Amino acid sequence: MRPVELLIPASSLEVLKIAVIYGADAVYIGGEVFGLRAKAKNFSMEDMAEGIQFAHEHGVKVYVTANILAHNGDLEGVREYFTQLKEIKPDALIISDPGIYTIAKEICPEIERHISTQANNTNYGTYQFWWNQGAKRVVTARELSLNEIAEIRKNIPDEMEIETFVHGAMCISYSGRCLLSNYFTGRDANQGACTHPCRWKYAVVEEKRPGEYLPVYENERGTYIFNSKDLCMIEYIPELIEAGIDSFKIEGRMKTALYVATVARTYRKAIDDYLTSPEKYKENMDWYLEQISNCTYRQFTTGFFFGKPSEESQIYDNNTYIKEYTYLGIVGERNEEGLYQIEQRNKFSVGEQIEVMKPDGRNIPVTVKRIVDEDGNEMESAPHPKQVLYIDLGQELEMYDILRRQEE
Repeated sequence: MRPVELLIPASSLEVLKIAVIYGADAVYIGGEVFGLRAKAKNFSMEDMAEGIQFAHEHGVKVYVTANILAHNGDLEGVREYFTQLKEIKPDALIISDPGIYTIAKEICPEIERHISTQANNTNYGTYQFWWNQGAKRVVTARELSLNEIAEIRKNIPDEMEIETFVHGAMCISYSGRCLLSNYFTGRDANQGACTHPCRWKYAVVEEKRPGEYLPVYENERGTYIFNSKDLCMIEYIPELIEAGIDSFKIEGRMKTALYVATVARTYRKAIDDYLTSPEKYKENMDWYLEQISNCTYRQFTTGFFFGKPSEESQIYDNNTYIKEYTYLGIVGERNEEGLYQIEQRNKFSVGEQIEVMKPDGRNIPVTVKRIVDEDGNEMESAPHPKQVLYIDLGQELEMYDILRRQEE
């Protein structure tokens, strides 16, 4: 059986550390340029260097995205960027544009090159082409079934790796190539500036009756005709492994630490359980499904893995996430008084019952005993996002434990 890598996204240095602690084998990140998530916080070169060092100290790899579809004006900047990356030594670059690929091969040939899903990789001939160009790994197009992926596996070198998205948001474009954002707002999704118009509400207007909105799906408020459910393959780990996929990729480079921790921890346990014992994996399925629904999501689908999706893969009546937990903060160091530092994310109060989420799979209910600000003042509640606080939850905590509150 081929080794399986769990590949987790990170939008910031803080989230990278959470991904590492909660079970990632590898983390993918974007710098401040040339990635397809310009609205994510992304990494300065200094943060990237620190993140790579932290990951490597924990035996985790880091891949850097440079997967825009480049214009002429981008190429000199790419050359300079790769020269900087050469010094901080990420484990791979994720690239879709042949021009950018050529520069990477020239400037930093020692860094592995992976081919992004943006390159529309739908057949084994494409894989063979990129292998001959020196690529170590290719990310499948999201439009492939498991049978197609298995056929690719049979027709490429054993040493070549297949990476596939197994969880997270789906868009209605082809392999992520979409023009809606550019058309509506002038912000190019293929240059990293997508405004996600696929999540907006739409109606049909007949040409000769301007202003008269016609419902598309028997809903007078319009319809979210482009709005896909989220991909989730937690129930199909055996099928993914059997197809010959080397890296299970999670979508979400704009997600919170709570989302990343929840998904990483759940898939980590599911993969490890299956590799230990298929029976154990089956026995724990209810736990995986419960845990994976604890972070925000838009219902679930299996995408294209078992054939072309039907209309059941779309959400027609709203564009909102299902949200079962609120993210409160990450536990930091303990001070001399025995209080734990956190940078608070959402409001919570003394006397409130919250939950400590631990990397090993435990979720521990606790009551907030004390909240103290940086100046030592006692507080009844913590209403200000990103405020640094010190808390007592009545029990021992560890760095990188996550605090969350279940919503009614």
